[in-house]
Amino acid sequence: MDLRIFTEPQQGATYDDLLRVAKATEDAGFDAFFRSDHYLKMGGVSGLPGPTDAWITLAGLARETSRIRLGTLVTAATFRHPSALAISVAQVDQMSGGRVELGLGAGWFEDEHRAYGIPLPDLGERFDRYSEQLEIVTGLWETVEGETFSYLGKYYELENSPALPKPAQRPRPPVIIGGMGKKRTPELAARFAQEFNLPFTDSATAAAQFERVAAAAREIGRDPGEITWSAAQVLCVGRDDAEIARRAAAIGREVDELKRNGLAGTPAELVDKIGRYREETGITRLYLQVLDLSDLDHLELVAAEVAPQLG
Repeated sequence: MDLRIFTEPQQGATYDDLLRVAKATEDAGFDAFFRSDHYLKMGGVSGLPGPTDAWITLAGLARETSRIRLGTLVTAATFRHPSALAISVAQVDQMSGGRVELGLGAGWFEDEHRAYGIPLPDLGERFDRYSEQLEIVTGLWETVEGETFSYLGKYYELENSPALPKPAQRPRPPVIIGGMGKKRTPELAARFAQEFNLPFTDSATAAAQFERVAAAAREIGRDPGEITWSAAQVLCVGRDDAEIARRAAAIGREVDELKRNGLAGTPAELVDKIGRYREETGITRLYLQVLDLSDLDHLELVAAEVAPQLG
C-alpha cells in the first residue's frame, strides 16, 4: 500500500510550512507529498497568511526534496490555460528529476472563482473544456521532439506548437482523475488516467465508481489493470483516546464523526480500517489528508506504527 501525505494549504499555510511537512514526509518514508490547488479557504474568509500557488509551491519542493513524488489533488481546469499548464508541469517535472504527477479536475468551488474573478462555466461546459484540456496537455507532452502539435476544439485552438518543454518522464507524467460522475468522468478516466482517485467516500461507493471506470476502460479496449485505484481520507490517529481527541479538536472536528467518515483512532484501528477498505475496493494507494501542518509527530506515528503493518 502506497501511503501519501495530502495537504490543504488554502486553509492557512506558508511555503515554509509546506516545506517542513514535505521534508518530514520524505524522511518518514512516505511515497509522496500532494497538495490541493485552491485559492480560497473553505469555511471562512481569511485563511491567513493566504493561499499559495500549487505549481509554484511544487517547483520549490522539487528542488528541496529528492525521493518523494509530488503532485496535486487536484488542479482545477478553470485556473490555467492548458498550454500554460503543460509547460509549468513539464518544467516542475524536470526540476524534480521526474517525480511529478498531475491531478486535474473540471473545477467546482464557486466562491473561490467569484473571489478571484475566475470564470466558472456551467457544469456541461466545464466538462467540455476539461476534456479538451486533457487532450491538449497530454498531446503536448507526447508529441515527439522535432514535431509540432496542433489542435482545433470548441474552446481551444493550437497551431504548430513546438510542444516544449518536454517533461522528464516519458512519454509523460501520470495523470490522476477522480470524481463521482457516472458517465463522462469514467470515460475521461479510461482515456487519460494512470490513476483514479476517490476522496472521502465509503468503500461501497468507491467500489461502484471504480467498476464504472473499469467498464469504460474495457469498452475502449484498455486493460483496467493499467489504472491505479486510490482513495483519500482525513487522518486523525493517536496513541490513546486523549491524543485522538486533541488532534480532532485541533482541526475542528468531532472524534465520532471522524471515525465514521475518515481514518481516526489508534494505530491498530487504522490498520484494521485501511485493510477492510482495501479488501472491499481494491485500492493500492491511500492519500492521508493532514490538516494540522504543525503536528509532524502525527506523520511520524503513522510511519512507525501504521505503515509497517500494511505491507
